[in-house]
Amino acid sequence: MGLTDDAAVYQLDDETAVVQTVDFFPPVVDDAYTFGAISAANAMSDVYAMGGEVVLCLNIAGFPEDLPPETITDIFRGGADKVAEAGGIIAGGHTVIDAEPKYGLSVMGLVHPKRVMSKAGARPGDALVLTKALGTGLILTAAKRDLVEAGHLEAAVASMLTLNRHASHLAREAGAHAVTDVTGFAITGHALEMADHSGVRIVLRPNDLPLLPGALQYAVDGVDFGGVNRNRDYLEPRVEGLLGVSEEMQRLLLDPQTSGGLLIALEASNAAPLVEALRNDGLPAAVVGEVREGAGLALEG
Repeated sequence: MGLTDDAAVYQLDDETAVVQTVDFFPPVVDDAYTFGAISAANAMSDVYAMGGEVVLCLNIAGFPEDLPPETITDIFRGGADKVAEAGGIIAGGHTVIDAEPKYGLSVMGLVHPKRVMSKAGARPGDALVLTKALGTGLILTAAKRDLVEAGHLEAAVASMLTLNRHASHLAREAGAHAVTDVTGFAITGHALEMADHSGVRIVLRPNDLPLLPGALQYAVDGVDFGGVNRNRDYLEPRVEGLLGVSEEMQRLLLDPQTSGGLLIALEASNAAPLVEALRNDGLPAAVVGEVREGAGLALEG
């Protein structure tokens, strides 16, 4: 796999390859159990983006010395329950003392070597399907600033807690040519990686992107933070048409996602049935763009 693919893949034999990844971060919500579960779902997402199944995880954590033991227990319990939902197990891990709580997982998955999905493989004529709505970064930042409506935060948390496992299964059944998960590099960053890996030009239609409730309003209100600005510094020169959309849409296009959805390139004729299957599974999926001859990433419509 490429150096910027979602996870490392090591082939053991003709039937089995290991998919390995790691991710952890500070709390994104106040509830300890929910934080643990979101962090676990986010860490496992890379395995699903590669077409694998989670089998074994190790906790990675840093906690202040004065953090109540029950809080630590709740974080670990949230992670363990989410891994169990994925069909995997947690087999220990490592914890250090840190000034700020941090939690995540080292994740091992398994996949048949001929069934690995990656960012490479998108073909001209493909449609692009996004499985989850965007806006978690803006909503979580609004929550930290006590600006968020409770219902908006609840919807964002529900999205972050949703595993990409079944979406990965549906993508494979639909004949996906390329897949990546949408996380800290924003929809534009991850789409650009897919374009670069596949040697194609990707076109996104901002008006077709599914958005979490409240996300657009927080973008209009100017909720900015470091993640958006770092993505802007890197991506602005490489995303054709970015400066031609509204400032609020730019924020959404550059918004780092926590436990975001999958971006899937597949035959255009298979896109609508995939979207229908994903929506039947409770996901707000949509066709959000297409793949063309050329290079780079452009915004249209």
